[in-house]
Amino acid sequence: MQYVRVMPQPAKATRPKTTADAPESAAGNRAAAQRLKMRRELATAAMELFATKGYEATTVDEIAATAGVARRTFFRHFRSKEEAIFPDHDDTLVRAEAVLNAAPAHEHPLDTVCRGIKEVMRMYAAAPAVSVARYRLTREVPTLREREIASVARYERLFTRYLLGHFDERDHHEGNDDPLLAEVAASAVVTAHNHVLRRWLRAGGEGDVEGRLDHAFAIVRETFGTGIGAGRSLGGESSPLGGRSDGPTVTTPALVEAHDEVLVAVARTDAPLDEVMRTIERALRGRPSGADHGPTAPVA
Repeated sequence: MQYVRVMPQPAKATRPKTTADAPESAAGNRAAAQRLKMRRELATAAMELFATKGYEATTVDEIAATAGVARRTFFRHFRSKEEAIFPDHDDTLVRAEAVLNAAPAHEHPLDTVCRGIKEVMRMYAAAPAVSVARYRLTREVPTLREREIASVARYERLFTRYLLGHFDERDHHEGNDDPLLAEVAASAVVTAHNHVLRRWLRAGGEGDVEGRLDHAFAIVRETFGTGIGAGRSLGGESSPLGGRSDGPTVTTPALVEAHDEVLVAVARTDAPLDEVMRTIERALRGRPSGADHGPTAPVA
């Protein structure tokens, strides 16, 4: 099973940028900022009315009036009142995808996914009081709960596609578990995130939520990180584990092989040191009894 080298698509011919493009770009940024500001104002108005009148008794007209806009303005931003509860998910999904697209070549894809979903946690952590109120409301209103589940599914699909994109899905053979591991790992990352998020929200939005998230991700990486893409060779060269690659970038932190009393590790010079050491440690623990007292020979 080989990693797929994703080649950039040829860029469409464009005219050279000029100073005239700057005002156009600035105007676009201002429009996007104003759009997000209005979405948040409508969401705030909706939350206030839901808290005082109840979800079922609140109408779109009332939400628009509370926000000081017309009904048609509301529908330019949201399709329904339940959608107004989650104003930031679209933008957060874009930011998460940007993290995946800009991932460094040496980074393990599972680490990239963990960084991507942190954008979701940061969205909630940016406004703890609003997030806690929204959480309590979604527990009470089945329609909102369904909307929340649909939002979570979008992130899971994004991360699953990313992990699957690192493998050649045409390579179907007995013992190739990479596609399965990719889907399970994506689900595990999302589940770990949601577990930490729920506990934080139940605690009133207090505490170091990113620290707890890092701990949860460490467990996911320990469970799935060495299975996805384990034993792949360095680009274009025969690996000490046998086999040959067609030139993809290796994303495992180190390749390890035991020779009698010697353990040989091969790693990229820019690979994270802690990941390399964990890989070596796991290899040492997995050796037969009596065969783990020889020297370790890391080869950079």
